[in-house]
Amino acid sequence: MAGHHIFVALLRGINVGGKNKVSMPELRSLLESMGLENVASYVQSGNVVFRSAAGDARRLAAQIEQRVGDEFGVRPKVLMRTPAELDAIVGRNPYLSRASDLSKLHVVFLGGKTSAGKAAELDPKRSPPDEFSLDGREIYLHLPNGAARTKLTIDYFERRLGTDATARNWKTLVALQSLARRSVS
Repeated sequence: MAGHHIFVALLRGINVGGKNKVSMPELRSLLESMGLENVASYVQSGNVVFRSAAGDARRLAAQIEQRVGDEFGVRPKVLMRTPAELDAIVGRNPYLSRASDLSKLHVVFLGGKTSAGKAAELDPKRSPPDEFSLDGREIYLHLPNGAARTKLTIDYFERRLGTDATARNWKTLVALQSLARRSVS
């Protein structure tokens, strides 16, 4: 059946601090004009779920980056995950069982897998009492003092690991999981 691949696209760095403004209705229209179907967005930070006849996530991400750049004059990185990947990410959070406050949980999504050598360069004591756990293409964060004060920033992980990254809080991630599941059914 056409349009049976479902993707969650995470756009890095739009609508942050009043910069790189992209309206979600305009973004949805742009993606629909590219032939993507059932396009739904969540909040303003660049989270989109859609169906695609094409199954190549990397190529789709590059096309979205190009079209968003042409249309809005901003060039966000687009990181893609499938509904099954989101389910696995939610299920593997090592901090979920002991975090009494879910607002302290975040996930950093990476553009690619990290080599053992690069992973070893991450400093577990960079920002106590904050903790992180690298798992494949994701880094789980537990930030007891909140995201505003941590030194475990997207920029830090991008620099150390040499890959693109974007982060989402736990509430957003669970909402995207639900949105993606609805698209599957």
